[in-house]
Amino acid sequence: MNRWMLCLLLSLGWCVVAQAAGDAAAGQTKVAVCGACHGPDGNSLVPIFPKLAGQGERYLLKELLDIQAGHRAVPEMAGQLTDLAPQDLADIAAFYAGKTANVGVTDPTLAAQGAALYHGGRLEAGLPACSACHGPDGAGLAAAGFPQLSGQQAAYTLKQLTNFRSGARANDGDTAPMRTVAGKLTDSDIAALAAYIQSLR
Repeated sequence: MNRWMLCLLLSLGWCVVAQAAGDAAAGQTKVAVCGACHGPDGNSLVPIFPKLAGQGERYLLKELLDIQAGHRAVPEMAGQLTDLAPQDLADIAAFYAGKTANVGVTDPTLAAQGAALYHGGRLEAGLPACSACHGPDGAGLAAAGFPQLSGQQAAYTLKQLTNFRSGARANDGDTAPMRTVAGKLTDSDIAALAAYIQSLR
């Protein structure tokens, strides 16, 4: 099946968020607390906390709303979003979407293994290429709500793929695209993909 057709089919099941337009300037006044974990410009220095800089606005808003509503459990964020209105979350998403993500370095051998999976998948096992939905450069597909991956912390990516595989993270939409894909990954696959994604430009 054509990669982009697969991506389109997966997007049909993706949760669509009715959103107000975010105001990045207003968002800048609302992210002081966020910066403690995610960095002042969205480039977290803590490996287990995700980089938010450059992330698609639609995806960020969906995740913030899911965390606020309890659809995605993130213990480290308990209570952080409780008193924020949807417009506040939209503004925060717009602020981080307008920032530029930096890229990390990683083990080149592990990254090479991850590159093969990221761009080629494992078709005989029904494993599609990550690039089909997240783009060859990891920029994501903002209009479809598929997140940017390039430069993301390896430790964070490893944890999220593991959680998708186990079902601990289940807010990826009614068609469970990430749970389906992650279910076909081994521990070594996940480690290799996480390493490659961290170095992806």
